[in-house]
Amino acid sequence: MIKDNLKIYCENLHRYVDITGGMSLWELYEWLREELGFEPIVARVNNKTENLSFPLFSPKQVEFMKVTSATGQRVYVRSLCMMLYRAVDAEMPHARLLIEHSVCAGYYCRLLRRDNGTEIEITDEILGRILAKMRELHERKLPFLRRERLTRDVIDRFRRQGLDDKVHLLTTQHNLYTTFYRLDDLCDSFYGALAPHTGLIGTFDLVKYKSGFLLMGMDPANPDVPRQPVTQEKMFQVFKRYEQFNRVIRISNVADLNDAVSQKSTAQLINVAEAMHNNYISSISNDITRLHHEKGTRIVMIAGPSSSGKTTFCKRLGIQLMTNLLTPKMISLDDYFVDRAHTPRDASGDYDYESLYALDLERLNSDLAALLRGETINLPTYSFELGTRIEKDRPLRLGPDDILIMEGIHGLNPELTQQLDTTKLFKIYVSALTTLHIDDHNWISTTDNRLLRRIVRDHRYRHTSALETIRRWPSVRRGEEKWIFPFQENADATFNSSLIFELGVMKEYAEPLLKEVPHDVPQYAEAYRLLKFLGYFDPIPAEQIPSTSLLREFLGGSSFHY
Repeated sequence: MIKDNLKIYCENLHRYVDITGGMSLWELYEWLREELGFEPIVARVNNKTENLSFPLFSPKQVEFMKVTSATGQRVYVRSLCMMLYRAVDAEMPHARLLIEHSVCAGYYCRLLRRDNGTEIEITDEILGRILAKMRELHERKLPFLRRERLTRDVIDRFRRQGLDDKVHLLTTQHNLYTTFYRLDDLCDSFYGALAPHTGLIGTFDLVKYKSGFLLMGMDPANPDVPRQPVTQEKMFQVFKRYEQFNRVIRISNVADLNDAVSQKSTAQLINVAEAMHNNYISSISNDITRLHHEKGTRIVMIAGPSSSGKTTFCKRLGIQLMTNLLTPKMISLDDYFVDRAHTPRDASGDYDYESLYALDLERLNSDLAALLRGETINLPTYSFELGTRIEKDRPLRLGPDDILIMEGIHGLNPELTQQLDTTKLFKIYVSALTTLHIDDHNWISTTDNRLLRRIVRDHRYRHTSALETIRRWPSVRRGEEKWIFPFQENADATFNSSLIFELGVMKEYAEPLLKEVPHDVPQYAEAYRLLKFLGYFDPIPAEQIPSTSLLREFLGGSSFHY
């Protein structure tokens, strides 16, 4: 029954608004347009993200989201991807669009021929036609129509459009109803809300890259211009290598992984994926050993974002170096923190321990130079309890066959070791670069993968709730954007710590923690989004994971001591 005179609490205005029952979020926005002062792309209703066609039939708490918010940016990119699909279908009707992964500040895409799967060469003429069609869609301000139908009917619709990957996924989900979006006369599915209409999606570009092209969205710092590509050649090569591996094992998307679960073939999959990790760690170890003998390389710097598995990688690399008759010695950059009184502060006034200048760079360079000369140093010890450095008897000297391994977020920053001979250093970047896809148009965010790892690890080892981990995550991400990601290409080697099966294993650990996030906090929106994401995966028993697996750093049960 339609209700009159509902009270909606608008978080943006910090007051109640009287409305007529059945009004949509978009209609509410138009009513409040002058007071809000911005055009939203999506809204949170009772701390759950909803598209602006959502109807209001009962009292709700509503917060309209700007396009520059983290949620708004995800909605923008999803909407842009559907516009790209619509444009490709119009201009290249016999092409299959693959949106593969985030790289170079954009999203790498390829076109394949539907009849034989071969790759279509991207020319300036093809890219120009697609881009022109996308701009036409923007000018027409077409609605993204959200629909929900019986899954069997959605499967038939997707099959007629040639979206076999989505058909495959839906057959493994066993849901009675499925939500999808319609743009013009074409349908697609996404695991999140889209914008109200294409008129809000006007800042974008397409750039030729390798055998495909980059889809460039808006620059969050300047929403009126598209982002510019950045050089990430090494990152791209890692993605390419792992996608080749995916093709060999015939698992490229979630539906393929779920098939492996139903066919009880995950044990072999796990063994192969773990063997691949071993091979790459062994290869990196061999490179270090060769450079040690040829150029006297003695120090290995390891960096990477949060929850990338750096600690386990260090331990496994140490083992491989020992098989090459080298002795690893490990130290932590944390012991080189300056006293708390001299620690830089961030914009909010808190101590910024992620800043490069929270480290005593002079002492660090002096100690490392002394070690390279064969001298003995006394390692400093930082007391987090006292906030000062304390001196203990911790002598360290590098023998002829010793390799020093240092883990820390600044390991790839040239300013960290600017006084040292670069030939004596070997730098490694570690990150979970997920190459599994949900389907052709929905990739899996490496950031989501790492956040799920951190939620599970923080609960197990630090007794921290998922709520608190999610609350801290934006600050962690800002530190990564400033101190880690700009230096990725400085690495001599890049190790992809992701495991193609891990989200199926992580599901049973993360879901109970995410369900504990209260409904009355803003972080519920992120918890709900992650729960919906994990819902695509069939569970994989953790008992099949070996004790030496990098995944054990987060799940527990590792044979390594942390």
